[in-house]
Amino acid sequence: MFQARIYVTLKKGILDPQGNAVKGALASLGYKNVEEVRVGKYLVLSLSRSDRAGAEKEVQEMCARLLANPVIEDYTYELQEVSV
Repeated sequence: MFQARIYVTLKKGILDPQGNAVKGALASLGYKNVEEVRVGKYLVLSLSRSDRAGAEKEVQEMCARLLANPVIEDYTYELQEVSV
């Protein structure tokens, strides 16, 4: 069994209005040293596969087909074998 931790973020150069809102809110709370905030998604998936190569291929497919928009988002992931 594998667990995938997937991080989806906007590509550089894509406007991030949610990140700008968070940055503004932090500034209003007195955190003036924050220069940039980028907001993304964090997903944790549990896969009932026993082979790492198959799990990795499946995670890449899921990211490319559904979990991330390849036009505006990048993704990275960590794959860890977990015991049941």
